[in-house]
Amino acid sequence: MTGFTESTAEDAALICLDSPGWRIAHGSDIAWYTWDRTSDRRNLSMPLSQQEFEAILADETKEIVQDLVWGEDEDRSPAREFRATVASATGYPLFVIGRYNPLAGTLSYALIHRGAGRIYALDLGADHHNPDCNRIGEKHKHRWTEASGDKQAYVPEDITEPWDRPVAVWEQFCTEARIQHTGRMEPPAA
Repeated sequence: MTGFTESTAEDAALICLDSPGWRIAHGSDIAWYTWDRTSDRRNLSMPLSQQEFEAILADETKEIVQDLVWGEDEDRSPAREFRATVASATGYPLFVIGRYNPLAGTLSYALIHRGAGRIYALDLGADHHNPDCNRIGEKHKHRWTEASGDKQAYVPEDITEPWDRPVAVWEQFCTEARIQHTGRMEPPAA
């Protein structure tokens, strides 16, 4: 089988890295996927249409109702991470993951669909190599499409805060992604 193949892992969800592989983010009741590099097609357990993606992103009822607490990266790297469920009136299976690494100078927020994987993300501090070989700068977003999944990135105009201001960047990300966060977020510990 080419493309993604589902694997079982009781407490794992997969997020695509910009290059060249995958990063595991922990959470409950999530399968994880492996990438077969011989194919550009993705065979996920729950395909997402472009219309569904646009509806998810446009949905203004998306909400995170909890305080976000940055925890240690289980790999014992200097990175700090959090994970939170995103509820909505539509009931799409969504969650968000944040990752901040002060030593690498990187910050990422990703909106994950439990069946389709990463559908929308912001990365600061690390450049991206698009499938068409164009390099995108250290500030870029990924927006899911039927044609390329989350592989294509672009430079956003709406994110003006730097990577080392994760709370301010989070507020901008939530505004643009139409996510209402009713809890608090403290800056990650250094």
